[in-house]
Amino acid sequence: MFRTQGFTIATRATVTAATMGLLFSPVLGGVSSARTSGDQSPQQLAAQAQGALRKATSVRIHYEDRSAAAASSITVPSAMNLALDRSGNCAGTLSLGRQGGMVQIVKRGTDVWLKPNTAFWTAELPGDRGAAAAREFKNHYIHGSTTNMVFSGVVNACSLQDLQAAATATPPATLKEGLATTVNGTRVVPLSFRTNGTTSTLYVTTGAPHRLYRAAQKGPGTDLTLTFTDYNVRVPAKVPPASQSLDVSRLQGLLNTA
Repeated sequence: MFRTQGFTIATRATVTAATMGLLFSPVLGGVSSARTSGDQSPQQLAAQAQGALRKATSVRIHYEDRSAAAASSITVPSAMNLALDRSGNCAGTLSLGRQGGMVQIVKRGTDVWLKPNTAFWTAELPGDRGAAAAREFKNHYIHGSTTNMVFSGVVNACSLQDLQAAATATPPATLKEGLATTVNGTRVVPLSFRTNGTTSTLYVTTGAPHRLYRAAQKGPGTDLTLTFTDYNVRVPAKVPPASQSLDVSRLQGLLNTA
């Protein structure tokens, strides 16, 4: 079975799971306050970061899974760079493991375009079918409607509203504040908590309004980062031209040929 639908659904599940685990963990046991410095407690800073995410009209997420499992997989996303907004529009790229290939994604309204590279096709469709698909869609996007099941996972992955709906849990009572630092030119304060041998860290901007810049989680078998940038910056409106697009029916026809 062609796994495009599977990997896009996995994308949404992976990012959502990472976000839930990194940012919105249920309250953990421990001291009632982890305040260490400044005018606000770590919990207050984390809550403000959650609030900023919930209010955003758009955001860009940079997701990276550096675990051995993700690196060796051809179905689990290892990296993603995706701009998305409340209307469900999005644009960006997704990568699958070391040899799973890369896919360019554009969604605007009810239209979706996907542009896998050759490595993706040969990983997804071993043998002659993968080579045939790579030739068929070389330098072209697969285009279709959000009503087509092939794109159902993309529709879910592009939902900023789903991500925002998850940003409601109370920050852990064990959250501890570290020393302010600079990450890629952004001044942030790390807020960390540890559970079951895994450390989760939220990097919240030091200046008001306090926004979530990055979340990281590291432990046995886990090495994730999720970076949030371009708050309230419009998702690029440019869509692939018709001359570079082929209807999704071409893909389905190819897959139906044994």
